[in-house]
Amino acid sequence: MTDATVIPITSKTPPPRLPEPGPIDDGQEADERRPVPVDDPGLPDPEVSSERRRPIVPAWLRSKLEFLTTARHAGGRAGYAAAYHGIRLPWYGAQLAAMAPRGAARLVRETGRWVWDKEAAPLRAAAVRGEDFDEYARLAKLRSDRVRLRGLVVATAAVFGTAFACALYVLAPGWLYAAASAAVLALGWAGQPKDAPVIGPAVLRTEVAKLTSDIVLRGLDAIGNPKISAAIKRGGDMNGLRFTAPIVRDGPGYRADLDLPYGVTPEDIMEARKPLASGLRRKVGCVWPSPDPEEHDGRLVLWVGDKPMNETAKPAWPLAKSGTVDLFRPVVFGNDQRMRDVTVTLMFASVVVGSIPRMGKTFLMRLLLLIAALDPRAELHAFDFKGTGDFGALEPVCHRYRAGEEDEDLEYVVAALRELKDELRRRAKVIKGLPRALCPESKVTSALASDRRYRLHPIVVGLDECQVAFEHAEYGPEIEAICTDLVKRGPALGIVAMFGTQRPDAKSLPTGISANAVLRFCLKVMGQPANDMVLGTSMYKAGYRATMFSRSDRGICWMAGEGDEPRIVASAFVDAPAAERIVTRARKLREELGNITGHAIGEEPDDRAPEFDILADVLAVVPADEDKAWCERIAARLAELRPDVYDGWTGPQVTAALKPHGITTAQVWGTDDRGEGKNRRGIARAEVAAAVATRDGKKTAHRR
Repeated sequence: MTDATVIPITSKTPPPRLPEPGPIDDGQEADERRPVPVDDPGLPDPEVSSERRRPIVPAWLRSKLEFLTTARHAGGRAGYAAAYHGIRLPWYGAQLAAMAPRGAARLVRETGRWVWDKEAAPLRAAAVRGEDFDEYARLAKLRSDRVRLRGLVVATAAVFGTAFACALYVLAPGWLYAAASAAVLALGWAGQPKDAPVIGPAVLRTEVAKLTSDIVLRGLDAIGNPKISAAIKRGGDMNGLRFTAPIVRDGPGYRADLDLPYGVTPEDIMEARKPLASGLRRKVGCVWPSPDPEEHDGRLVLWVGDKPMNETAKPAWPLAKSGTVDLFRPVVFGNDQRMRDVTVTLMFASVVVGSIPRMGKTFLMRLLLLIAALDPRAELHAFDFKGTGDFGALEPVCHRYRAGEEDEDLEYVVAALRELKDELRRRAKVIKGLPRALCPESKVTSALASDRRYRLHPIVVGLDECQVAFEHAEYGPEIEAICTDLVKRGPALGIVAMFGTQRPDAKSLPTGISANAVLRFCLKVMGQPANDMVLGTSMYKAGYRATMFSRSDRGICWMAGEGDEPRIVASAFVDAPAAERIVTRARKLREELGNITGHAIGEEPDDRAPEFDILADVLAVVPADEDKAWCERIAARLAELRPDVYDGWTGPQVTAALKPHGITTAQVWGTDDRGEGKNRRGIARAEVAAAVATRDGKKTAHRR
């Protein structure tokens, strides 16, 4: 440390306190103007350090899955090469036999060169040109000795080789034929052209350069960030740019850890993956920069794969053939870029899945419902508004199931959601009445879910293409109101709501749902609004951009809500036949538990709608002497009037319910509970009365 650092005094710095009036000492005044050192050499260190131990045993040996993947890859390559060359052995033999004369000529030529010591001829010629008699005499004697010895060796080999061949011909002619065949093949191998060998590679490889520090710096420089470029030109350390660990192999790729220049964050690098990939000379699907959650905000972890993520073989889903699920615990549902398992915990969270069409959104929704199906306690509600039957495999285990967008389909869904609304209210009362020792945090636990006395089993609701339901003219407001309530209160009461849409906007995904969803999965989208609607506000600006995915990145998404930072995940691929096999196993588990209910045994929901008249009820809660009223106050009064119908309603739900009747909202002046005057959204009572009169008049005319 040095004591030369000085805090400058700016115009915003408060002036120093002046001394009391008195005689001025010039020395004292000079001392007051002298800069004050701010770096104290005696200031103690924080005595906080961190260390990261590199694993003694490689990762692929510590994980059974990675070991099997590595062994399968190596065995597959060896088996393919054996089959490739095995089927070509006769052709190889014929080619080598044809090249044997050329090989024999080369053998004779090279043997003659060796016997007559041709390799030393340039040295002897140099001695002659230099007229160095002594050197030439020494080289000539050395050549004479070599020729004599080598000639003797060749003559001996020829005599004894011929005798050995004759003996083999008499004693074991089969061995002679085998030796002759081997000799012919060996001569053919020696005679093959160097630029066109007979036996070529079974697999043509495109070599990928090993990741080095120079390549990493070249890639970072290609981004165009002025701070990074300046740090690289100046050597790095003075600006904070440095590697913090050796570059190592990490799964099917390389990992580099480095500190970025001061003021540069990993998000700045994540925003520029394409130029970074160009600088590294890799496909963009190979390059995955990310922050290190265990370090400061300037630490970058750069993982560079050998192949793009969408071309890397993924491990099989662990639950595809066996196993059960506890929805209160993490469960594997996919893999990251390094093909490591990624887990998700569905309980205590609502889920939003968004993407453009044909990117794997419905497959991901179905995978999450399959996970729920493997918890035999769970009650499934699957609604497919696309109408193609993508959730059809789940039908044997669903308490409620529907596929379609016709009015009768929406009526079924509304009836099922009304049941869930009543169930939500019942569960809240049960939780409220439980003793603290049994339910200390006022939420459903795995133990409570297993105790069938309280009927607090997990309930998982999935709505694919939810925009169809929310935008329905008649049932949309009620569906939105119930789903918003499920998202807000359901997680603590053991109810998980999942919404999938290929058009993530305010109409398709109401704000009350998108703002309160915990788990978010964003596959490819086309712009910033859709990206932030699914992942959350300002996620695009922070570098978490699902717009970077290509059309071939099906099933790859940004996942937010599980862990501190969003991460890239490739969901496990489970096609329809595999889903049916999993559901068959899940049904057996439920049969053993005695938990086959609802649609799975042919029961339909109670489709009797609650009998109420929204217009008449609004007139009842807004007195005739109150010309206008806030919507939020109307919602509170309606809840008091008919709790079974309006409990949990908010101002926007009142607005949505009145809109089909032609009643619009406007700014209404009023006073709040503290007596302060404010403008809020409200309606005019006269408009409601006019709507009732118009409706009743039409009914009377129709009866006549």
